[in-house]
Amino acid sequence: MSYTPLKSILNQAGLLTPAQFDQWSEAWRRSVEGGGTEPRLAFFARESGLTEEAFLQKLAAAVSLEHVDLGKLSIAAEVRKRISTKVAFQFSIIPFSDEGGMLAVAVADPFDAAMLSSVQFDVGGPVRYALAARAEIEKALKKYYGVGAETLDEMAEEDDAIDLEIDGNREITGDDQDASVIKFVNQVIWEAFKDRATDIHFEPSEDELRIRYRIDGILHQTPLPPQIKRYQAALISRIKVMAGMNIAEKRLPQDGRINVRIKGEEIDIRVSTVPTVWGESVSLRLLLRGKIFFSLEKLGFAPHEDALIRELIVKPHGIVLVTGPTGSGKSTSLYAFLSTINSVTKRIITIEEPVEYELKGINQIPVRSDIGLTFAVGLRHILRQDPNVVMVGEIRDTETAEIAIRASLTGHLVFSTLHTNDAASAFTRLIDMGIEPFLVASSVEAIMAQRLVRTICPSCSRPQKIDRDYLIKAGFPEDEIDSTDFRKGVGCEACRQLGYQGRTGIHELLVVTEAIRPLVMNRASAATLGEVARKQGMRTLRQDGWVKVKAGVTTVEEVLRVTQTEEHVKSLAGDSGGVPG
Repeated sequence: MSYTPLKSILNQAGLLTPAQFDQWSEAWRRSVEGGGTEPRLAFFARESGLTEEAFLQKLAAAVSLEHVDLGKLSIAAEVRKRISTKVAFQFSIIPFSDEGGMLAVAVADPFDAAMLSSVQFDVGGPVRYALAARAEIEKALKKYYGVGAETLDEMAEEDDAIDLEIDGNREITGDDQDASVIKFVNQVIWEAFKDRATDIHFEPSEDELRIRYRIDGILHQTPLPPQIKRYQAALISRIKVMAGMNIAEKRLPQDGRINVRIKGEEIDIRVSTVPTVWGESVSLRLLLRGKIFFSLEKLGFAPHEDALIRELIVKPHGIVLVTGPTGSGKSTSLYAFLSTINSVTKRIITIEEPVEYELKGINQIPVRSDIGLTFAVGLRHILRQDPNVVMVGEIRDTETAEIAIRASLTGHLVFSTLHTNDAASAFTRLIDMGIEPFLVASSVEAIMAQRLVRTICPSCSRPQKIDRDYLIKAGFPEDEIDSTDFRKGVGCEACRQLGYQGRTGIHELLVVTEAIRPLVMNRASAATLGEVARKQGMRTLRQDGWVKVKAGVTTVEEVLRVTQTEEHVKSLAGDSGGVPG
């Protein structure tokens, strides 16, 4: 390494002047003293208007160091062991090759004296440094070591220390390990927040504890250190303590709640545990409170559907149902409906399990089955409160359905959800519950089925070629194939190499007309009802998906994924399940 002052090196490289160095160094020091964690060279890069990658490439050329692309390398476990996990994570560095005993280490700041000293002490031999952006190094650390690897190493060291000092009569309080467990759980939640995950699943098996994040509706397994299984009981107990659960009870399912703040964001975490053969499985649902703004504009409606919805949600009475599987955005749609019509002139009461988001000006009741407060009981009492609009989280049984229909027939507008695959099936579902067909026909005003599709990442969206026969077989309008600019995301830093970022809805809105009511009363099949609705202009989920594809919002694969079974997708696309093109 050169001992030329950093100020001179950066000046000679044409990256910043001596005056800028002094000014920015002082600003960086103030940032660190205020709690900032941005590395010094990354700070300089940002001030100079360069990306850290470009800044380091110029610096590497000036000081004759290699600039390495860690994403293209495969790092052997033997190489990683040359530096302790603690040092690797503390200084955000990673060893990537060992050539004849000389260890090559990727660093973001080769002028950090504390880092250089720690690496030299750890390696005890020759070291060759290379430059890489800190974000790339941290991604590699997560990939090769796993989330929270340094924390688990601390826990292992504490276990070893306790084992060694038992004969010395050391008082074993467990406080040290408790601190490490807390740190690890916090790291898992932080990673989930950073990756925009909606759920975290801790899933035990015979020989491992798996942690998966659900991001944009898709589960992704997060890399973890192999010794994680050893601390399974401690980690799950920590989550149960945070959620106010009984840590001694491991035989029965439990529910709890955690409120945390990350980077100024209020996050409500719903926790559920269930006993399995290999220990308790824990699921955490992350709900962001501060950023949520419910509006119809954000739901992805076409203009015609948006106008219909706005007419429906201001009706004085009737039932509007939203259907779809779990996780299809039904609650979000209902909240958007309520937010749109919420005013001082309307009394709106909801009963939900649970209350996912608190809406100002709306009376929200949480279901408490343990004390007898069910949907049916709550709804019966809500009607004595003189509401204009009622929202029932879900119609699950005949009693709830009957009360909701009675409410709609006595001058209340009722919103609720059902679990059906399409809009027309909601009629047969209600009749199968035991509701008289004439009551269903006279009370239901509209049914909206919906799904969520992932949207193409805007940073890496590229044109996509798709086989014409495949599109025709999938049901894409043949006369619109040539005029459609099919697109896909190729994967980038912004979307974690997934090609998608965020989600939007596709909808199937069935408005009950005078042609449909007699069919419902005569117990017509869902297929018949759907066919009549389509003739009257209803767009199916698939058809709405094609509109989003034509607009460049999502991909053909994504529409097929949410509107048909995976086996059917594979039969269309061949063994790979991909899109021919």
